[in-house]
Amino acid sequence: MTMTEILRNCVAKSKVSLREIERETGVKYPALSRFVRKKQSLRLDLADKLAAYFGVKVVPPTKARKER
Repeated sequence: MTMTEILRNCVAKSKVSLREIERETGVKYPALSRFVRKKQSLRLDLADKLAAYFGVKVVPPTKARKER
């Protein structure tokens, strides 16, 4: 799953209104609405805010991938 899919699922499964998410995270309603409707991606700083709100953690890899 991509980070985008994870965050969209978090929003959908939370049953929290987009207005409430906006109040709690500072991510503006129009950006949230376009994101949920798959019309636009989120900037990384906004995705970070949503990830923090929903408790999504990004774990860095333990080893660098070898170039192919």
